[in-house]
Amino acid sequence: MTAAHTPIFWRDSRMPHIELRKVADGRKVCYDLHSHTHWSLGAITQGVSTFIYRDDSYHVRQGDLVLMNSEWPHACNPIENQPWAYLMLYVDTTWLTQLRYTEGLLQQPRWQDIANAVITDKHLYQGYCTMAATLLDDKRELLDKQTKVVEYLSALMHTLDNQKSVLDKQTPAALNKLASYLNEHCTEELSLDELCTLSGYSPSHLIRSFKQYFGMTPHAYIVNKRIQYGQRELKKGVAIIDTALSAGFADQAHFQRTFKRLVAATPNQYRKPLPE
Repeated sequence: MTAAHTPIFWRDSRMPHIELRKVADGRKVCYDLHSHTHWSLGAITQGVSTFIYRDDSYHVRQGDLVLMNSEWPHACNPIENQPWAYLMLYVDTTWLTQLRYTEGLLQQPRWQDIANAVITDKHLYQGYCTMAATLLDDKRELLDKQTKVVEYLSALMHTLDNQKSVLDKQTPAALNKLASYLNEHCTEELSLDELCTLSGYSPSHLIRSFKQYFGMTPHAYIVNKRIQYGQRELKKGVAIIDTALSAGFADQAHFQRTFKRLVAATPNQYRKPLPE
């Protein structure tokens, strides 16, 4: 993989609530359907790509912003080897919830999903690119970076609120309970019979209903959670082989293949700090 194809991950321990990913040439960056524990906001900085978000599919191009709620399955991929590049900001939902609450956009400090999937506003796009450039510039002071993030996300949240673009998903209690169980036990080997007993659903009803509300089968959901677990461990500096085994994979090779499918980067690329 050339330098242009290699993703850059920006992190700063002083700003643990955000992370930025930059891809200069995304023609070989392909994802399987996956989700994140955080809220995500991307900017297409060059070319075109497809954006699959739950049950919908979009063609997005330079100047578009894409938005992804926590745990909502999605995938963004190149179109017939056409050039495309992007930036992706990952934001901790607890931090963003508090920001929205203190701005008077939520009646209580409880996360509410955002309905928008794609935004084509040029002003918001330019603001995003300015914020991202500030984060990636190691000569900018911490206060400058913090200010740019808060200013931009506050303005964006007010814009979305004015568009009445907040959703509240109503998922059956049995499925919510099962999802919580999978979150806690994702690194273990689980059987369909066990999940049916926990939920009270038949096998076919469970698979169909779980996919309807969470966008993935229970198995795909567990694999996605294992990769999220692996990302957290890698950011702590845990060795790849140790991460693979503790995440519930049979070996490092299986972990690396799955990680690449869902993160579109190798575990080693993900854990490397931003180049000097």
